[in-house]
This record gives sequence, structure tokens and C-alpha cells, in this order.
Amino acid sequence: MSHPAVLEAAVFAARHPLRDERVYYAAAMTEGEPEDFAAALNDAAIDGWIGAMGLRLIRATRDEVEAELDIGPQHRQAYGIVHGGVHAGIVETLASIGAALHALPNGRSVVGLENHTSFLRAVRSGRLRATARPLDRGRRTQVWEGSVYDEEGRLCASGRVRLLVLEPDAMLAGQRAGTPG
Repeated sequence: MSHPAVLEAAVFAARHPLRDERVYYAAAMTEGEPEDFAAALNDAAIDGWIGAMGLRLIRATRDEVEAELDIGPQHRQAYGIVHGGVHAGIVETLASIGAALHALPNGRSVVGLENHTSFLRAVRSGRLRATARPLDRGRRTQVWEGSVYDEEGRLCASGRVRLLVLEPDAMLAGQRAGTPG
């Protein structure tokens, strides 16, 4: 289960002015607080799902990713509540971005293996705010946990995403992993 959000981070790293993104990431991580890529990823606007949903990244580091979404008709299912796929998509998107930001300094990319999202509270309108943080970052897999809250701060959905860390030369759906397209 691949997710285009991983490509956002990879494309941003490829477009960064330094030729070797590992040097950039190493420098960013030695300064204490991890580099926040939210503004750059929002400006890049290369992920169709994020754009279609209207998801805005608030913070995007290798340790935490936060986003918000204003609920509109495109987010609702037949009963007028936010579709579970929106919640699951937000959780996976944030986990994928964070995992990719962690893997990219080593020339690796990530791809989702599973997404288990539970829907805890129905929401019809307003703004959703979501956060994802790593639970485990191993050499071959990462596990991230995400939470989606309504505008009153009530937990609406909670999920766990397991991602596979791909080597730089790995092939994914017929092309080199991390290559846009």
C-alpha cells in the first residue's frame, strides 16, 4: 500500500539546494530541534490526495507530523458524517511523511504495509486536527501512531501505521522507489 505523501518528502529533498540531502539532514538534526518541512511540503503541492482533501500540514518533522482539515461536502459519506477513509487517509499520510523524513537522510524511502484506524466519534462539520508520532523506528520497518481530533479537542479517530523502509535501489510498482510518477 503505497502513499503519495512519501513522494512529497522525497521530491522536496531532491529539490533542496544542497546536492547531498544526507549532509543537509545531518546538519538539521544536530542543531537540537528537528527541521520542520511543513511549509515547504505545503508549497510543493505535489500530492493529489492532500490537495483534493484540503489537508494542511502544520508541522512536519522526523519526530512528529501535525495537520488540519476544514470539513467540507467532499469529506462526508451518505449519512452526513466524515467518511472513515478520510480519517484513515489522514493517519496514513501523516505517518508516511514522518517516516519518510526519518528515512531520507540514509537515502531510503518508505511505503505503507498496513493501516489500522478506529473511528471513535462521528463528526459532521468544523475542523479536524491530527498528529502522528513514531512508536518504533527500526532498520527495516517503522510503526507510527496517529490521532484525529475535532475542533473541541475530542478524539475522533486513532490509528497505527506500519511502514516498510526501502533501500535506495528498491523497485516499487515498476519504477525505482521514491521516484515521482
